[in-house]
Amino acid sequence: MDDARAALSRRGTLLAGAALAAAAGLRLAAPASAAAFRPLRKLTPQQLAGQRVVFSYPGTDVPRSLLDAIAVGECGGVIIFGENVTDLAQITSAVQQLHDAHRSSPVNAPLLVMTDQEGGLVRRLPGPPLLSAKQIGASADPGATAASAGHEAGLLLRGAGLNLNLAPVLDVLRTAGDFEDQSQRSFSSDPEVVATCGRSFVAAQQAVGVAAAAKHFPGLGPATAQQNTDLGPVTLTTSLDDLRRIDEYPYASAIAAGVGLVMVSWAIYTRLDPGTPAGFSPRIIHRELRRRHRFGGVTITDAINAGAISTFGTPAQNAVTAARAGMDLVLEATRDVSHGQAVVDAMASALERGDLPRQEFEGALERIIRLRSGLR
Repeated sequence: MDDARAALSRRGTLLAGAALAAAAGLRLAAPASAAAFRPLRKLTPQQLAGQRVVFSYPGTDVPRSLLDAIAVGECGGVIIFGENVTDLAQITSAVQQLHDAHRSSPVNAPLLVMTDQEGGLVRRLPGPPLLSAKQIGASADPGATAASAGHEAGLLLRGAGLNLNLAPVLDVLRTAGDFEDQSQRSFSSDPEVVATCGRSFVAAQQAVGVAAAAKHFPGLGPATAQQNTDLGPVTLTTSLDDLRRIDEYPYASAIAAGVGLVMVSWAIYTRLDPGTPAGFSPRIIHRELRRRHRFGGVTITDAINAGAISTFGTPAQNAVTAARAGMDLVLEATRDVSHGQAVVDAMASALERGDLPRQEFEGALERIIRLRSGLR
């Protein structure tokens, strides 16, 4: 753990570098008007469930089935992957199709259209941020550099019609070459640097109207090179003290900056909830994130088709489990519209049966609509 704290003494100037970005940062959602929530009362269970599901699609042409799901109010968001993009003109046109379809939706709040534009190697759209998180954290002024990256990412995505970036990564690196270091996705092994960069990125990006999602709570920094939740189960035995003092530390700054969303990881944290992936754990979602960190924004799952949770059920079953645990948005990332529809079906059925309590379901929808009402 010495590496995670060694640089603290040289970071006294970080807050100064981040101050301008933090001051400019906007809390995306001014309180939504009563009119924003009124249409929800008339929605069917299928439509209510659809507002909590993020769809994906294959290739560069938007499928008619996805446009239809959006138009009838059974899709709350779409994620854009690299395979959906050939150039900026093409993806801008594709995203406009999504928004055009949404004009027929019974839900007035803008459709969520998101991607992973973290920087460096992880960029779905051509363009900035060109620097990786690791390069940002190692720069002469990490706070200012992160603010520039967040600003550039926000302008790029907003120009293409996207309104949510699944960034920044707030994982605090432990060892060079580990999981997050393979694509240079961690700002630093110093939690203070990660906190400053994360806050600066969030504030600058959201200041131009693009929501940010901090990830992967409570942290994948301790994961080794072989521990990838996309591919299989990951169990982290990090002590409770280290989790809270190192891994969760950057989230306080991001939440203070008004981050719109937090993505919860699929790893198991034995000192928080042994045997239960974080995205299935009310202890982690409610006790750690909502109560300890006082996060009142939107929670979003990592990919519901991830290998880390495949033994717990089908993606549709796991979506219900995640929603019951307190996850607001479910991210279906198989690039198959029918799989997104299966998740919607499962959540709608669970709502009708009472397996997903109505009051909690509506609470999640209110958080989502409040977020979306502050976007365009």
